[in-house]
Amino acid sequence: MKIVVLDGHALNPGDLSWKALSAIGELQVFDRTADDQIVALAHEAEIVLTNKTRLPAQILRQLKSTRYIGVLATGYDVVDLQTARELEISVTNIPTYATASVAQFTFAMLLELCHHVALHSEATRAGEWSRSKDFSFWKTPLVELAGKTIGLIGLGQIGRRVAEIALAFEMRVVAAGTVRSPVPDWPGFRWYEINELLPQADVVSLHCPLLPHTRGIINAKSLAMMKPSAFLINTSRGPLVIEQDLADALNNGRLAGAAVDVLSSEPPSPDNPLLRAKNCIATPHIAWATKEARTRLLDTAVANLRAFLDGHPVNVVNSA
Repeated sequence: MKIVVLDGHALNPGDLSWKALSAIGELQVFDRTADDQIVALAHEAEIVLTNKTRLPAQILRQLKSTRYIGVLATGYDVVDLQTARELEISVTNIPTYATASVAQFTFAMLLELCHHVALHSEATRAGEWSRSKDFSFWKTPLVELAGKTIGLIGLGQIGRRVAEIALAFEMRVVAAGTVRSPVPDWPGFRWYEINELLPQADVVSLHCPLLPHTRGIINAKSLAMMKPSAFLINTSRGPLVIEQDLADALNNGRLAGAAVDVLSSEPPSPDNPLLRAKNCIATPHIAWATKEARTRLLDTAVANLRAFLDGHPVNVVNSA
């Protein structure tokens, strides 16, 4: 049985082992695969694993040997699920592997917006503290989170972990989302519609999937509802945000700051407006990428494949 990994570098740049996967079949790992190379490299593979390499209908119809596609991520929009179902190709994903890492990163970004640690470290190393007349100085306003309200758009597993951390910081948690499953007895918690949540939140953090009704939910109209002192954080999907609208709000002082780990196009165009916006932290889609999370991802990918081969598939996203 031939197994092909189309874009293994993102998951495993060399610090993990493919040994467990190679024990299942003849394994071939490509760091990256261009669109016009997919068929040539994978046409004999029964098992295809992909992270961000897209497998649209016209590609799937040429993969005559393939009967299983493992998406090495939680989101699975890179695969045409309907066509895969028609071709009787099972598609699986990797849920929940990065919950702790993404929640941790969300607060890393929020704390940077509050304290500007990098800015003050650079200033100190550049001698500004040595030249100061005072024992302490700061270059920007500093913000305490206790007593502030964090509004979570999306309260799945990652959103809930973020909520737990926020409560430890003595923040009030409110949320908006189409799925309103029961939550613990968090003090002051309430569900709101998005247009009710935005005006009262000191921090808005996005944790919802990218769906037709969530695309562009942060736009000029919704940003105008937010407090000028508020922060926006996006560790979910770039297209949830209309980037020019967010850049305009930041540059015009209608929003205090933003932190984004995801953009509408990745890698981004050099002229993406958020790369030049005031008070905007931008990082290269790394919230998921701790070694611990990637280890869980690879372990789950192997478990998914073994379950499929044993006739008891799990984490299938295109079942009838």
